[in-house]
Amino acid sequence: MSDAFVRPLPLGATYKAGGTTFRLWAPALDDVELEIRDDDPRKMERDEEGWFALTVDVPAGARYRYRLPDGLAVPDPASRFQDGDVHGWSVLVDPLGYRWLAGDWAGRPWREAVLYELHVGCFGGFRGVAAALPRLKDIGITAIQLMPIWDFPGARNWGYDGVLPYAPDAAYGTPEELKGLIDRAHELGLMMFLDVVYNHFGPDGNYIGAYAPPAFREDLHTPWGGAIDFRLPEVRSFFTENVLYWLIEYRFDGLRFDAVHAICEQDWIDEMAAAVRSSHELRDRRIHLVLENENNQQSHLAGDVDAQWNDDFHHVFHVLLTGEREGYYDDFATDTAGKLARCLKDGFVYQGELMAHIGHPRGTPSGHLPPKAFVSFLQNHDQVGNRAFGDRLTTLAPPGGVEAATAAFLLCPQIPMIFMGEEVASETPFLFFTDFQDELADAVREGRRKEFSKFAAFAGEEIPDPNAKSTFEASIPQPHPTLAGERAALFKRLLAIRAAEISSREATADAEAEAIGPKAVRATWRFEDGARLTLAVNLADSPLDVAPIEGPLLYESAPGVADAARAGRLEGFAVVALMEKA
Repeated sequence: MSDAFVRPLPLGATYKAGGTTFRLWAPALDDVELEIRDDDPRKMERDEEGWFALTVDVPAGARYRYRLPDGLAVPDPASRFQDGDVHGWSVLVDPLGYRWLAGDWAGRPWREAVLYELHVGCFGGFRGVAAALPRLKDIGITAIQLMPIWDFPGARNWGYDGVLPYAPDAAYGTPEELKGLIDRAHELGLMMFLDVVYNHFGPDGNYIGAYAPPAFREDLHTPWGGAIDFRLPEVRSFFTENVLYWLIEYRFDGLRFDAVHAICEQDWIDEMAAAVRSSHELRDRRIHLVLENENNQQSHLAGDVDAQWNDDFHHVFHVLLTGEREGYYDDFATDTAGKLARCLKDGFVYQGELMAHIGHPRGTPSGHLPPKAFVSFLQNHDQVGNRAFGDRLTTLAPPGGVEAATAAFLLCPQIPMIFMGEEVASETPFLFFTDFQDELADAVREGRRKEFSKFAAFAGEEIPDPNAKSTFEASIPQPHPTLAGERAALFKRLLAIRAAEISSREATADAEAEAIGPKAVRATWRFEDGARLTLAVNLADSPLDVAPIEGPLLYESAPGVADAARAGRLEGFAVVALMEKA
């Protein structure tokens, strides 16, 4: 078996027969002891930079932790697995213990990505996700994106309260089961992505401040707590190594980086991406890096980053379909069709214009970027889960409108992302859920209720308790009782067209788009082989007189829709796609 699937970590512990070296950065301390369960504590050696190290011959599977001078026992911050949750013992894992079946998998081109975002807990763990892969492949999904899986406190979590970035949570399965999931995906020709969070740690189980307080800044704060200090080389290395760890040791095909706008030193993003591209372990594989950046900055996309989530895409479609105007939706409520046209043509809607909701300009020019630089979506964990009652678009908009928007976003050359359950028209909410205890549970519960108390729509309504098991159980997606089969067939048809005619070509940045009605847009994209794709969509329920739309038919949302468009009439909730080939 090749050892190319493991990169020895310069921190934590990488198992080695005959002697494993344990390393911990604890600059605030003079003494640290290594504890191996059922053995006597051993004093570790300190260097001038605050690194403690000790080499011990222990078997894979041994339980270990670090004992601080005040008696506090802490897990390894680079633990590969935990026994006893985030406060328990770290497990010494042999990273070469899993025998890969699809070890020659090299990945797929980014333009072929059709992402499917899912919560592992809602699928019953890693094995449950693996069991669902054939169904998702049959629909036309090409890439699975797991919401964060880092070890978190308790048995369930929304995903963004992880505290041990190297350890998959035991509630989902073992490291071997996670590798088995990725292996199975690769056998089926599917890419695997992981959502990673480098902008904060969760509030329970993060012990780093007890032995390495310089890792956090006192002068900067994020919405989730103290900012991580990316000015320090030890901090930068901790997270860069984590990126390489998931890509090499677990063979993920790519990562989605959560809220990078909250990372204080933006140059780390480019430094990290360059490290990925220069890694000799990854030189023969296609690796894809995707950012979430609320600021609509495109600068990282000029380097080694492949794409960025486009929240503007979601917002403009959401306003057109639902009419909502509260919060940031109000910035998309005027000239909405014009904003949709800009989104389809350029990617970002806001490219430096004032956004009233935040009170300052947002974004940078993006029209020079190709469509594959943007990940588009109608729903995702944020836009559903951050609603008080986790409402899905299925419950907020008419089915005809949702189906028209679905066709538009799956036939657009931007990279589409589907949220779990969307393909079966699920009405199941996706709620915010945790498994905190005592005072923290109370604080999260009350904070959630206070957050939505200012919204008139929720006055007098009881916000679901995030810590109740029933809140998690209510979030497991269920197929729509009557629309599931029809919606799944629509996704399968659209994704087959996409694979055959759109993602098989390389789209250029040369695009045109215009509003042709209050809720209607026509857009055209060009491809490197000379082909031209035209998409016309009407998200209103009434027909619209338009200039004739002509060309070889690729898709029509209902029989006769294309003929009507050629005669100058775009029906309500209609989509027409045309493809002219060179």
